[in-house]
Amino acid sequence: MLQHSLAAATAAVGDAVILVIGAQAARIAASLSGDAVRIAVNHAWEEGIASSIRTGIARLPDACEGALLMLVDQPLVGAESLQRLVEAWRSAPQAIVAARYAHTIGAPAIFPRWCFADLSRLIGDEGARSVLHRYADRVRHVELPEAAIDIDRPEDLIALQAGRDQT
Repeated sequence: MLQHSLAAATAAVGDAVILVIGAQAARIAASLSGDAVRIAVNHAWEEGIASSIRTGIARLPDACEGALLMLVDQPLVGAESLQRLVEAWRSAPQAIVAARYAHTIGAPAIFPRWCFADLSRLIGDEGARSVLHRYADRVRHVELPEAAIDIDRPEDLIALQAGRDQT
């Protein structure tokens, strides 16, 4: 799933991808040798997703105008999905652009520079959803029903693969 997500991200934003890794960082980084991706190690990974977001935001170059936050556990989100988000953001670069799926507004999402301070203050297992709620009037939605599928356990992946085999 990681390789799929990296390929999708690279197709959407080119070589500007920063992969944030935490638990088992050395093993994951070693498995990526040869891939053109910048790696940021989140040493506070046990805190939760907020520490990964802070780690990634801290590694952004000063000239960065926006950050696409995505999760590796959404296997049906591919390059086309991310490119739709990027196109929507480019048409309104001061807006937050977020996926809408299954009665949810969430990741993947693009946050403009003015959100970076808020993202850098997230704590614990709080993802960027609080920023989306805080600035709900500045969020544009892109329908991405494929983002509703996420893999949290091995059984989820088995079920997804079984469903694909039946089609």
